[in-house]
Amino acid sequence: MTDHIVEFQPHNVKIKVPDGTTLLRAAMEAGVHVNASCGGEGACGKCRVIIEKGQVEGGGGKRLSEQDLQEGFRLACQSRVIEDLVVRIPVESVVDASVLNVAKTSRQTARVRQFDLDELKEQGLFIPPIEKRYLELPEPSHEDNVADATRLVNFLKAKYGEHRLVVDLPVIRKIPDVLRANHFKVTATLARPVQEGRKTRIINVQTGDASSRNYAIAMDIGTTTIYGQLIDLHSGQILGEYGDFNGQISYGEDVITRIVYAEKPGGLEKMHDVVVGTINKVIGKIVKQAKVDRDEISTITLAGNTTMTQLFLKVNPRYVRRGPYVPASTIYPPLNAAQLGLDLGDHVDALVYPIISSYVGGDIVAGVMGSGMYRTEKMTLFIDIGTNAEIVIGNKDWLACAACSAGPAFEGGGIKFGMRAAKGAIEDFLLDPVTLEPMILTIGDVGAKGICGSGLINMVSLMFEMGVIDNRGKFNRDLKTDRIRENDEVYEFVLVWADESQINRDITLTEIDIENLIRAKGAIFSGCQTLFEEVGLSVGDIEQVILAGGFGSFVDLTKAMTIGLLPEMDSKKITYVGNGSLMGCKMSSLTNRIRKDIANVLRRMTNFELSETPSYMDHYMAALFLPHTDLKLFPGLAKHLEDSRDSQRSFPNISGRASS
Repeated sequence: MTDHIVEFQPHNVKIKVPDGTTLLRAAMEAGVHVNASCGGEGACGKCRVIIEKGQVEGGGGKRLSEQDLQEGFRLACQSRVIEDLVVRIPVESVVDASVLNVAKTSRQTARVRQFDLDELKEQGLFIPPIEKRYLELPEPSHEDNVADATRLVNFLKAKYGEHRLVVDLPVIRKIPDVLRANHFKVTATLARPVQEGRKTRIINVQTGDASSRNYAIAMDIGTTTIYGQLIDLHSGQILGEYGDFNGQISYGEDVITRIVYAEKPGGLEKMHDVVVGTINKVIGKIVKQAKVDRDEISTITLAGNTTMTQLFLKVNPRYVRRGPYVPASTIYPPLNAAQLGLDLGDHVDALVYPIISSYVGGDIVAGVMGSGMYRTEKMTLFIDIGTNAEIVIGNKDWLACAACSAGPAFEGGGIKFGMRAAKGAIEDFLLDPVTLEPMILTIGDVGAKGICGSGLINMVSLMFEMGVIDNRGKFNRDLKTDRIRENDEVYEFVLVWADESQINRDITLTEIDIENLIRAKGAIFSGCQTLFEEVGLSVGDIEQVILAGGFGSFVDLTKAMTIGLLPEMDSKKITYVGNGSLMGCKMSSLTNRIRKDIANVLRRMTNFELSETPSYMDHYMAALFLPHTDLKLFPGLAKHLEDSRDSQRSFPNISGRASS
């Protein structure tokens, strides 16, 4: 079979691929990221590339106009290599991870709940599960010639009262040389058991006094992003942190697409290798930031949703998406990090957070643990909004949970000009009430190239309040503006004209985009309603709301309630914890109490499969309006809309009004 050279610009990367290879596959093999939301089906139109030299087979489709084709644009997933090529990745098709590691200035009104190390210490919970002890052992002699491992264990028992000790095999392999390297002055690393009655393990020995250098890694394996932190187990301080996009996004934005890919020959291995590669990249960054030797890292704790966990562990998740939706396991034993492919010492344990069900994973368990909702008497609603949305209700006495298939709209998926929160994404939006001319704010204050989730919510909320769209998400055709137009039988609003954008195309919000947002917010709101109903509560019974997930950091609470994404309530009840999964992993690194509590939380947590709950679909259908078919659920908004009708009449351009 003939091979061809494909050159990717502006990366200046070349790769040789067989005849007939898709450009998306070639980019993956070359390590060049191209946005591809649909996993290669040609449905999303996100993988636009420009053919600068050579010809490809295919690559068109309904997502490209005749003008696009004339200018050399093709869809990478539909284009097959038939000769040598030079391919340019345009700005809108490039992933930008820089925004992930920039300090965020939140525009929403929720109070931010920070991780409080002092509070952990005051509660007596700062008990790191990994401890180091410096030892000066008596050297062996003809009279005292017990085995090296026995000498170590006996000394720990005699001096520190350590009992029920076991020595790991990697320690036995290295102990003879380490003991003798510095006259039997060594540091032993002890891993405390989670369950009572289990033995304390000696997992490492180092020459000399290394007792002050004891570190852990917390890692959140998200569907879209992977975040890591390096933690000092003596001080509890974070010494390094970094986030990057999960390399698996090149194979599909959502878990279902990745499950389908994992079922293909070699697919599971590829998914495992890609996510491990991203985790190792994050580890490399935080180790470099902290200036820590990898041998001084004692443990790593990881959490992810059920599919991400199984792909990381190379467990095929095929039955996660098939009824009755059964995961391979809910609990995983301590695993050797190096054997999983992680770039850490062979003494390091990888502790993986347990899961609840196929769609409520370890990331949610970690969030429940890290937020402390399982220890409070307050009736709490916990919502993690990401690629999927998970909901937990309860307190220290009981917990109930459910997962909503909200889809990727909040992260730009299914939106014509949707994108993740990166430079150039429209994140805030205002409209002149007379001219309907928009005022746009983008992340990074640069030219616009798309719409991120928070921007989408803001503009739909405002357009609804102003009567530009009705409660079905349809544009008011009577408004006198050239920004509302029909394009390919779909009405849209021009947010940014082509000559003002980074991508040299009009950036628009379409009625299909709004419909996808309504479906996503409807899934979350109806999930909350269904769970309330199943446990016999109402919104009024909730004493506090905890928002988690990267998306929540920029959600304007008022606007989220206006579109019916969140139940209407006093915003003072709402706090934001950021990455709840990462917080839970960090807590587990710092205290054995959290690890012991997890088992009790799993026993107390009742999972509801919404697809098997009859009332869910009724609630969902009722939520497919802005904000809902029943405005009694949103009394504050209903009054606001009623009061604003009179004021809207003073704006000559606003001749319509959203129906109640």
